[in-house]
Amino acid sequence: MERERYLKDVLSDPKYDDKKRLERYGFKVYSQNDEDGIIQEIFSRIGATSKTFAEFGVGNGLENNTLTLLLKGWNGLWIEGAEQYVSQIKSRFHQEISDGRLRVKDAFIDRDNINSLIGAYFTGEIDLLSIDIDGNDIYVLEAIDVVRPRVVIIEYNAKFPPPISIAQRYDPNFKWRMTDYMGASLEAITKVGSTKGYGLVGCNITGVNAFFVRNDLLEDRFLAPFTAENHYQPARYFLEGTIFAGHPPDWGPYEIVKGALLGGCALECSSALALFA
Repeated sequence: MERERYLKDVLSDPKYDDKKRLERYGFKVYSQNDEDGIIQEIFSRIGATSKTFAEFGVGNGLENNTLTLLLKGWNGLWIEGAEQYVSQIKSRFHQEISDGRLRVKDAFIDRDNINSLIGAYFTGEIDLLSIDIDGNDIYVLEAIDVVRPRVVIIEYNAKFPPPISIAQRYDPNFKWRMTDYMGASLEAITKVGSTKGYGLVGCNITGVNAFFVRNDLLEDRFLAPFTAENHYQPARYFLEGTIFAGHPPDWGPYEIVKGALLGGCALECSSALALFA
């Protein structure tokens, strides 16, 4: 209850009353924290085109930034470097993989192989790119040129507030040691994002993920200025687990409900539930 009260107090700050800010829209379905709601709000403002995503670092598939999009009927690519997780994904999501809606690649990502890994599946514009590899994220973001995502989500190291602009030294073999030596500051990522044509439109309330929108889509839809100073959220990792989404996550066949369940209404069998269509 203390964490819930703290979260309520944080969001009671009048600055969050501005409807162009994203923090109040956050909620969790399958995301780690409140990212699902923020993603939904961003695309409610800019629309979706191909409904295609690519995400790196998806764990066992049940807690990431794109599973809810898969639930909504999107299609995409997951790249995961842990063989045991890939095995679980292929078992749990075998229908989506068989249908061609989900592609899964077992690979350890670095800045030299990322374009060939993505390019084997997608090129050009996609709707969403999500990067969470606990280390070389900023270098991978900078290297990507095979796709041009409309929205980018990337993990930042909230230990270092603006104007600190640093990134861990690049090491293609880096594996996170579960310490604060990882990733890059929000200021550093915002600078790289700017060189690639993206503006920072917000961060989630726990200080984990930053959200960028391509400059040609910003217009007057989000809160300017699109700077780290304006949108930085400090590390509130203790709030993880505060934003609940019911029972422990799982996946299985759902049915798209088009009307009454009885009395002759046809049901479409599907592995995705059209909750948000």
